Amino acid sequence: MFFRNLTLFRFSESVAADLERLDEALPEHRLRPVGPLEMATRGFVSPLGRNEEGMTHSVGRNTMVTVGSEDKLLPSSVVNDELANRVQKIAEEEGRKVGGRERKKIKDDVMNELLPRAFVRSSRMKAYADKKNGWLVLDTSSRKSAENTLSQVREALGSFPAVPLAPEESPRILMTHWVASGELPAGLALGDECELRDPATASGAIARCRRQDLDTDEIREHLRTGKQVFQLGLVFDDRISFVLGEDLILRKIKFTDVVLDEQADSPESAAAEMDANFSLMALEYERLLGKLEEWFKLPRPD
Repeated sequence: MFFRNLTLFRFSESVAADLERLDEALPEHRLRPVGPLEMATRGFVSPLGRNEEGMTHSVGRNTMVTVGSEDKLLPSSVVNDELANRVQKIAEEEGRKVGGRERKKIKDDVMNELLPRAFVRSSRMKAYADKKNGWLVLDTSSRKSAENTLSQVREALGSFPAVPLAPEESPRILMTHWVASGELPAGLALGDECELRDPATASGAIARCRRQDLDTDEIREHLRTGKQVFQLGLVFDDRISFVLGEDLILRKIKFTDVVLDEQADSPESAAAEMDANFSLMALEYERLLGKLEEWFKLPRPD
């Protein structure tokens, strides 16, 4: 259940207190099956899995929620092919062209016939709120998916003023300095991956490195020619490796054996295993996010 990508938002202490209402608010916004003529539905499901009732799961001051989605798979190419067949049939049988208004009605009829037969794809998005430190942590690298999940929480609570990160230190400039100088904060080490770009133009040169030593003259030469670090592989305290983007989204997160060896052996139940893993993950991320806050000067909203 460890989150592999982190998109982050921040909220104030007063907002943290309002999150206590999640338990009573979420059941009214539970995921329901997508209807015959609907394209998609969104709603909350139990973080503990199918057939479980609780809509939140808390360990200490951390509360996890899961947003579920059901989406109909109906490719536009299938709809357009059927529409073209029907328009052609009218032209051949009636000897006339189909106008725009009639064409739209035919397309609506095609959709209404095909939607009930379309396959349904289910997906889940996990997130947790660190109420002590004001972090909303979402298991995704997609800003759009994160915003959609945040919208679900806002809808359930009526209001949830969590905001994107607002660094006072430019991530791109700071990461470029780390690579160029080799001077990283205590406990932080370079990984083996980076993306360097020329920021002068949108179509500027891009250099991507994987499985490569970043402390080399070759990398520094790229920086001397004007490129900057847009993504950087890092290792924190020999416990977590990740790729940090200039958008402060953490990708490809992996816990090292040092952390994995601390997992409980043979938990008594699935719920106990989830508690242990959630507690371990939240503790590791609390330390890491605290350092992100320090390095990039990420203010918590008042």
